Amino acid sequence: MSLALEDRLAIAELVSLHGHLVDDGSLERLEELFTADVVYDLTDFGQGRLVGVEAIREAALALGAANPVAHHVTNIVIAESADGRIRVRSKGLGVKADGSCGSVSYDDIAVRARDGWRICYRKVSARRTPLNGVTQP
Repeated sequence: MSLALEDRLAIAELVSLHGHLVDDGSLERLEELFTADVVYDLTDFGQGRLVGVEAIREAALALGAANPVAHHVTNIVIAESADGRIRVRSKGLGVKADGSCGSVSYDDIAVRARDGWRICYRKVSARRTPLNGVTQP
C-alpha cells in the first residue's frame, strides 16, 4: 500500500496540531490528536507510560506552570513500515516561560480512525547529548 499525498498531508497536520492545542490549553480537544487508548511514553522523563487521552490531560494539568509555553514541531518524516503501520518521526522544541528551551524526538504510530488520522502511540525522547552520544572511534 502506498500512502496517498492527501494522507501524508493530513498526518503532518495532525502532528503539527499538537503544539497548538496544548499551548492554547485546549486539552478538551486531545481526542482530535489521539485514539482513546493511546499509549504516550514519557519514560525518558521518569513518568512512565500514560494510557488514554484522559491520562495525558491529567498529566498536563498536574504539570501546570512547569509546562512549556510553546511547543514547536518540525522535521516530520512519515514512513510506511513493513507491518503496514504508519510511523511518524518528528522533532520538538519546547520553550519555557523563563526562555529556556529543550529538544525532543517524537516517535509516533498513526492510524486511520473514523474521524481521520489519529496517533495511537507516541514516545517522547529527550535530546540531551549532541550527536546522541556518538564519538569518533
